[in-house]
Amino acid sequence: MNGRRIRAVAAAAGLTAVLAGCGIRSTEVPTDYGAAPSRVPCVMSGSGIASRSGSGVPVEVYLVCAAQLVNVDRSLQLPTDKATTDRVRIAQALLDELATSPSEPEKQAGFATDVRGGTTVSGPRKGDPEDALRLSSSPEDLSAFALAQIVCTLAGNTVSGDHAVVMGGPGSSPLRSYECTAEVRSRPGTVAPPMKTVE
Repeated sequence: MNGRRIRAVAAAAGLTAVLAGCGIRSTEVPTDYGAAPSRVPCVMSGSGIASRSGSGVPVEVYLVCAAQLVNVDRSLQLPTDKATTDRVRIAQALLDELATSPSEPEKQAGFATDVRGGTTVSGPRKGDPEDALRLSSSPEDLSAFALAQIVCTLAGNTVSGDHAVVMGGPGSSPLRSYECTAEVRSRPGTVAPPMKTVE
């Protein structure tokens, strides 16, 4: 065997070893290992953060970045007389904030929102728990990302600290307690917020 052929065989063997070391095997069965790693930083510069700050009520909203939910500091402009203790008005302001298109620095950092404008929120109907919130459209009609954003944002800004929010649709639609978990925040497109019907 001449020297050129020996080198070719050695190179082929080396390439085979490298590929085998990757641990990637062919498969005919579809697999789902979650979202591919992203190079999107999901972090804004100081100037970008300052552009969305203000003198209102400090809150955290959850936006989508690299297929995950990431909390972002915002400032709600609310009247200081009553609205700061009026949970329905605050919930509406949070929904409006989620429906607002991210700022240019946020977009450059990879942030987006799946919540659409026009959704309104009201307080409990007769017979509902006092902490219930009713949306103008059924939570089941929301996209997976939008539902996760709303649940985590509303739950994260409650005083209960249990990372859950009681929501329902209009009319007599059932109320459910939705929970914002670490799994929901890391995979909002595939892991739905755990929920249980509220009697």
